[in-house]
Amino acid sequence: MKGTEVNQVDMSAVSGDLGVLADHVPTIEQLKPGVIDFISDSGSQKYFVSGGFAIMNPNSVLNINAVEAFKLEDIDPQAVAANLSESQRLATSAKDNVIKEAAAIEVELYEFLQSALSGKAK
Repeated sequence: MKGTEVNQVDMSAVSGDLGVLADHVPTIEQLKPGVIDFISDSGSQKYFVSGGFAIMNPNSVLNINAVEAFKLEDIDPQAVAANLSESQRLATSAKDNVIKEAAAIEVELYEFLQSALSGKAK
């Protein structure tokens, strides 16, 4: 979306939910796993990010740095449910603590993703 002009960007940060408009006060926010909604005159584009940072510059340019971002419409809800189920199984039954901890992180991420797909998350 580099160089794209939008009217508003909605996102979830560690400090709370944000709606960013032009001339927003410069800020740096740590993003939570969730949906970033880019709103323009032609509609809305929603992406799921697993985390990252949003940097609002004094010139009304918003930079979003995320390790990964996926269009919400491209994510398969059935695959998310299956992966969540497998991660939950590993988080409770794995003998190796490293596997358990990794699975617990996956569970949290898949729960955020499932919530985003159901429309319960912003």
